[in-house]
Amino acid sequence: MLKWLRVKNLALVDELELEFGPDFNVISGETGAGKSVLLGAVGMLLGARADKSSIRSGAERCEISAVISLPQKTAASLREILVEAGAEPEGADEGELHLRRVISGSGSRNFVNDCSVSLQTLRDVGDLLIDIHGANEHQSLLKTSLQLELVDRYGKLEKETAICSSLCRQQRQLEKELDGLSSKLPSASEAEHLQRLVEEIDKAAPEAGEDSELSTRHAVAANARQILDVAGRASAALAGREGSVDEQLAGCYRTLLELERLDSASGAEFAARCEGSISAIRELSSDLENYAGRVELDEEEFARLEERLRILQTLKRRYGPTLEDVFASRQSAAERLSLHENAAGARAALAQRVEEAAGALRIQAKKLSAARQRAAAAMVKEILGELKKLGFMKAAFDIVFQEAEPGPSGADRIEFMFSANPGEGMQPLRDVASSGEMSRVMLALKTVLAEADAVPILVFDEIDVNIGGETAVKVGNALKKLGRSHQVLCISHLPRVAALASSHFLVEKNTKQNRTSTTVSILDGDGRLKEITRMLGGGSAAHAHAEELLRSK
Repeated sequence: MLKWLRVKNLALVDELELEFGPDFNVISGETGAGKSVLLGAVGMLLGARADKSSIRSGAERCEISAVISLPQKTAASLREILVEAGAEPEGADEGELHLRRVISGSGSRNFVNDCSVSLQTLRDVGDLLIDIHGANEHQSLLKTSLQLELVDRYGKLEKETAICSSLCRQQRQLEKELDGLSSKLPSASEAEHLQRLVEEIDKAAPEAGEDSELSTRHAVAANARQILDVAGRASAALAGREGSVDEQLAGCYRTLLELERLDSASGAEFAARCEGSISAIRELSSDLENYAGRVELDEEEFARLEERLRILQTLKRRYGPTLEDVFASRQSAAERLSLHENAAGARAALAQRVEEAAGALRIQAKKLSAARQRAAAAMVKEILGELKKLGFMKAAFDIVFQEAEPGPSGADRIEFMFSANPGEGMQPLRDVASSGEMSRVMLALKTVLAEADAVPILVFDEIDVNIGGETAVKVGNALKKLGRSHQVLCISHLPRVAALASSHFLVEKNTKQNRTSTTVSILDGDGRLKEITRMLGGGSAAHAHAEELLRSK
């Protein structure tokens, strides 16, 4: 419920604070007193457009704030809106919501629970909490999506609708998987490329570490002649020819034998060491000869090595840079080729599951549609009964169904259709021109849908235009009854309607020191009697009638 409303510097309002009752609240006052200012203030809190022309003359800004007590059934949805908007949702958890809007010459600032939010967030909050029925309506019942939801609530079809929603989610998930499968699978051109890649690598048949081994062998083969020359010259320098190292060491050895005759101990040691060096030199020379003997000058083998290395280098350049990367590329290509080869079967199986899910959704949507049409027929009958009570004796109302593509809400599009007078074709409810007619139609709808409608706060602007007598009594009774399940705020000119309200507010316009202001006050017993007497035209008879109306409420 709207617990508290504060308005400062808006139009003719200097400053006012109001605390509304939880059920049926009526607002009355002379024509032109400023009753519409209250609706305007609430509308602005819901995101209605506002500019500096709304600011009271002489003020720099106007401010509107309110505290709304939240019913439990809207708390979860409200929390989603606040979390998405980045506003603190603690108020929602505590059962209260604080709204504030500040309008200045440079624009407006909007706050929910003291957190700055966009104008759209205010509108989203307003859609959830308040319906205003009047010339500048904020009417959720005019939205066809909500009309469908209300038929489901009226018929207690939420479970059936939830099944549709679940089946639709399954279908869309499968469709997403099918689309994803197609995007993941290689195309025909890519498959052709992959096939060439695999064939090229398989034809070359590289082995792990082969490139390193071949590089070593190739280096040896490329330098074979130079290796033979160097090894031969080194071997000859060490032994086997005149002036070689071993020959020189042999001369040295003979000299040391002379030293041995002169100094047997030391000379023998030196001679033995020289003899060992001669043996080592001759062994090194022999090893060099053997090494040279193993080096082959095979031109064909050299050409074969070069060709094999070229093939491996080509693979590494295309699919490497290393041979291990070549193996990995081949494995990846083979796996994607396998996907391509098995794609037809996988795609067909998934497409079959999509079709099965779509079929299940169509069947459930058809069942839901039949149940909706039964619920809609009963709902129309009740609404027509309420319309007659509210003065529309020959009005027509219907709920028209159109088939739609099956989706989370089934396969129905509906439209509330209405005609106030015989001979006039029914039109969509949103096209009804008269605000007074619209308000009474909305009252009939809200009365029938009291349990199904989750919007907790209802505002009716001059719902009693052009009615009187018994119809006025019925309108008042309907508002009072609606106040049992919703908070109702109603601007009224009818004393019969005002007398039935639980709380009565009076709007007055006063001029003081050449300054006009609008004030709003809640009426006590005497004040209320006085206001209803005024609404009846004044005088002793009106006073007595007012007393009677208040006693009989």
